[in-house]
Amino acid sequence: MAAMAAGDEHAASEVLRGLARHLNCLNEDNKATRKRALELIKRETVDKGHPSSVLQEVFSALLKPLLKCLSDPMERCRETAITMITEFIRCVPKPEESLPYLMPCLAQRLGEKELPEPAEELRLSAVELLTLMVEVCGKHLAPYLTEVINILRITIVDPFPDVRRESCKCTIHFAKCVPEHFHMQAESLVKPLMQTISHQHSRVRVSAVEATGAVIQHGTGKNMDDVLSHLAQRLFDDSPQVRKAVTVVVGDWLLHLRDRYSYFHKLIPLLLTGIDDDIPEIRLLSADLWKQVGAQWEKENEDEIKDKMDFLLTPPPFYPPGERPGLGCRELVVRNLGRLVPAITHDITDWLVPTRVRTSQLLSVLLLHAEDHSTQHLQPLLATLYTACTDTERDVVSNCLAAAKLLGTFVPPVVFLKLLLDQVTAPCSSSHPWAPLMVLAAVLGGCSQTLLPHLEKIANTLSQPDVCQEYHQVMYLEQLLACVDVLLRLCESDHGSVSLQLLQVLVTVQSLSTEPRLSEKALESVQLLSKVQGLDSAMELYRQHMGQLLDWLSGSVNTWSSYSPQRLQLHITVIQSGPVIGEFVSQLMPLLSSCLQPERDPELRMSIFTMLAKLLLDATNTLDSQGHFRDESEKFLCDVLLPNLVWRAGRIAAAVRTSALSCLLALLHGGAITPGQLLCLEEKLSPRVLSALEEDSQMGRLFACRSLSAILRLIGTSLHPEALNKIYPMLLKRLDDSSEEVRAVALQALGLWLSSLTKDYNPELCAAHLQLLFQQLLLHLDDPDGSVQDKVLEILKKGSSVHPALLRREAEAVRDQQRSRLYCDQLLQHIGSLPTEATAERPE
Repeated sequence: MAAMAAGDEHAASEVLRGLARHLNCLNEDNKATRKRALELIKRETVDKGHPSSVLQEVFSALLKPLLKCLSDPMERCRETAITMITEFIRCVPKPEESLPYLMPCLAQRLGEKELPEPAEELRLSAVELLTLMVEVCGKHLAPYLTEVINILRITIVDPFPDVRRESCKCTIHFAKCVPEHFHMQAESLVKPLMQTISHQHSRVRVSAVEATGAVIQHGTGKNMDDVLSHLAQRLFDDSPQVRKAVTVVVGDWLLHLRDRYSYFHKLIPLLLTGIDDDIPEIRLLSADLWKQVGAQWEKENEDEIKDKMDFLLTPPPFYPPGERPGLGCRELVVRNLGRLVPAITHDITDWLVPTRVRTSQLLSVLLLHAEDHSTQHLQPLLATLYTACTDTERDVVSNCLAAAKLLGTFVPPVVFLKLLLDQVTAPCSSSHPWAPLMVLAAVLGGCSQTLLPHLEKIANTLSQPDVCQEYHQVMYLEQLLACVDVLLRLCESDHGSVSLQLLQVLVTVQSLSTEPRLSEKALESVQLLSKVQGLDSAMELYRQHMGQLLDWLSGSVNTWSSYSPQRLQLHITVIQSGPVIGEFVSQLMPLLSSCLQPERDPELRMSIFTMLAKLLLDATNTLDSQGHFRDESEKFLCDVLLPNLVWRAGRIAAAVRTSALSCLLALLHGGAITPGQLLCLEEKLSPRVLSALEEDSQMGRLFACRSLSAILRLIGTSLHPEALNKIYPMLLKRLDDSSEEVRAVALQALGLWLSSLTKDYNPELCAAHLQLLFQQLLLHLDDPDGSVQDKVLEILKKGSSVHPALLRREAEAVRDQQRSRLYCDQLLQHIGSLPTEATAERPE
């Protein structure tokens, strides 16, 4: 051994003797000379492959000159010097002997705010040299803790990204090499790491996250709060590698951090957030680390949870699909839930969308772990859900509804219904009153058969006027309908006690909805409600509840106005029930009579008349399906329709009369009143209809003309001549109406009037009336409208059979004055074709 050591010393001496001149050249002013000298030194030492013991001796002699070269003005000289030092450190057996000289020099070159080394590549080489020294010197670096920390504090925020990455790598190695000393100054690295953790290069961010993990792991733990917010932001990083690094670091802290029990409530959310990551690898990694954390906690607290380990292994009934978290994982969440819920409440309203989305995902994960223990935090949880359900981001809403469903699975209905139904009845937010309903629908969706005893309470709340009639927003009605659908789905065969309330809600949704799709969906729910009760159709459902529905509506009829939802509810009920409503006419008529009194709201009356017109047009399949309406028709006509046909000043009053006329016309056309009943009421009805022929409204005049036509068609032949003679003058006036449609209907009515003349109508006694009629009709033979001329001609031909001689005389009198003599000639020709006795002159 001694001989070998002597040989090494001799070899080293020979190498150094050969380098003497080159070492002297390092002090020359000429840059090229210094550069060439360094290259020759490198060639004769590290490049020669000398034994490590020889290099140790050479390095000891060359160290100071080489360190001096680190300050050389020429970049190539500094680069060669750093390369040589690095190679020596890597090769020599005792690199720690160089530390007293090398560390102060590196601290001077790298540990100052104003970096003496301008070349970023050389700074990188210097930091790589420091990393190598940490790896090979290990605990020997402990006395130089301050120098190393000062260097890293500066280089971690170096402008060159690669220097930052290498500095983070060096930090990790240094923390592991001298853990018993590192914690004393670890705190000073936190600030630069937090500056680097948001660097634009993802690889730098990954390195910063990993270095942060090592600094906190081997530090005092005082800076945990300073780094957690930064790490939480990295969970939303666009780079999967960064998110993966955060997951690994947090998992490692939860498993190995000395004070981890103090930080469980802060670290658990960070790890569980990764369970819903978009990348499968991160999801699996998070789940695996979480299982390890739970298993370790379970083992550490085995005595404390021994009873639970023995008796709480079976999942609760109706547990959601998927693997149940381990007992340790569940216990960790349960014990920290009180601290986690306020944080969730805060973050779920964050201004950043990704934060809100991840927080809403985390909420579901926490509730799945908490199971029935979430009951004690139910009030703040529900308040959080009410807020989150109003979020503009769809993912946030869907995640929160999934969380609400878990509450329904684990929390007893008697508990959550007390809180939820109070909010449904009196929402806290006037701008989003539908939020409690949305949460209620989701919570009910997670329930099981345990909900059955509470069905009536829920249905009674939903059918309250303050709940189902107060708000008209589409969103509110959608959520109301969603609650009904959930109840129908959950308890298919137990709706007997709540069928009426659910039908009331469905009728209300249809009546208030302005969206066709929503009305169609509500109608489908009505069909489903009838189906689950074993009924053949929705009409059977209405038959079962029609009496109760009409009583429900009648209770408030005296307060109805045009804005009352009950008006629309009545419309939906009577229209959808079809023939069934005909079985309840006696109960319906008082309600209608109350709504249609002349002193009631005009718009209310118009809408009711419009509804009745639709029903009466098909009376045999609606109001008169059982023939009961005919028994009420006279009273309806006298007590309801006729009072609304009385003239009153104003446009609104005129609109009411028009709607009443439309209802009258539908009554006459639909067959809900017999000719005998109509004949008894003719004296009261005709004056109102004739008066309506003078309405300012074109539609009113049109309806009046059509109503007269219908009356004449039904009872014209039974009318007294005096009654007939009161009708035609008013119709003649309408031949000059501004509306072509009114004129056409008036002509049709005149034709029916002539058809109504029977043997009881004496042409001789009524000659003056006929003469006036013929004269006015003959004038319209000269009408500019050819279609009017044709119709008038047909009517006159029909009238020629009543008093042909009188008509001939009048026609001949105006023939020469007519612009269109052709029509007069045709008329006279037709009269001439009549039998002789019919056209003979009658004595005056």
